[in-house]
Amino acid sequence: MRIIFICVSTFILSGCLPQQAEPPQDFFQKLSKFCGKSFAGKVISSDPQDADWAKETLVMHVRDCSDSEIKIPLHVGENRSRTWIVTLKDNRLTLNHDHRHEDGKPDAVTMYGGTTADLGTHSKQAFPVDQFSKDMFVREGLDVSITNTWTITLDGEQTFTYALARESRDFRAQFDLTKPVETPPPVWGYNKDIE
Repeated sequence: MRIIFICVSTFILSGCLPQQAEPPQDFFQKLSKFCGKSFAGKVISSDPQDADWAKETLVMHVRDCSDSEIKIPLHVGENRSRTWIVTLKDNRLTLNHDHRHEDGKPDAVTMYGGTTADLGTHSKQAFPVDQFSKDMFVREGLDVSITNTWTITLDGEQTFTYALARESRDFRAQFDLTKPVETPPPVWGYNKDIE
């Protein structure tokens, strides 16, 4: 009788406890907490293809956040052409890359990315390349990119790691979330409000 009481009590209490969000929602909420802040980073992969980036200071700015979208401009030295866009929809996350020229016009290769194929984890989400991106890459002569998978990893409130992987390619950049830095100027094509 005592065992039954304990089991029933445990069941009732567990139903009253706050439920943790699904991994995509929880990941999105954790990333949202950094909205308005900027962080310095560096390339941590050793791929020779990344030599130019490895020389530069990287700054990510978690700039605009809503209940369904987070925009994160990425500065690579003086280059202000890139913005990561993370979207939450139907318990899946999508990562897009908005690329602009210095005059603000979209690059021929822009808005590529992918949507998570599974729930991922509370700290790591993977984005395999989508069909829209594959078609764009082939059209622009970037066939090597049609097997891309991007990942974003949040190590608590310590680091943010962005990675790109495919055969013979392993790019990783890591940002220190414990030390906010001065907010950089807007990326190219973005005025006060991102369009």
